[in-house]
Amino acid sequence: MSFDVPDDRKYLESHEWVAVTDGTAKLGITDFAQDELGDVVFVELPGEGDDLTAGEEFGVVESIKAVSDLYSPVSGTVVGVNDALADQPELVNEDPFGDGWMVELELDDEGELDDLLSADEYGDQIA
Repeated sequence: MSFDVPDDRKYLESHEWVAVTDGTAKLGITDFAQDELGDVVFVELPGEGDDLTAGEEFGVVESIKAVSDLYSPVSGTVVGVNDALADQPELVNEDPFGDGWMVELELDDEGELDDLLSADEYGDQIA
């Protein structure tokens, strides 16, 4: 099976992605992760104004199969939360790189992106 791995973002080995636009980072989980989890039934996310630290837990995603911690690829302050996931957690399954995004951060240090996997490296990991 082939999974979508967009080139315009960076990845953690734990299957989270980050896409950066003008100093704002959007986070979510990968196509591979949502497939492994199965049907997502609940997503627990931080609130606006919360500070996240690269490599540390920022939330939980619960599916019919498992409960998994979410890890932040980068450090920053939460400036947006995808409230749609409260009522429609299945968006994570349907569109993990689009409507299923989780939080937006104001980045502390864009240099942290250099420590993450490229699309090719992540693709190799899940192959």
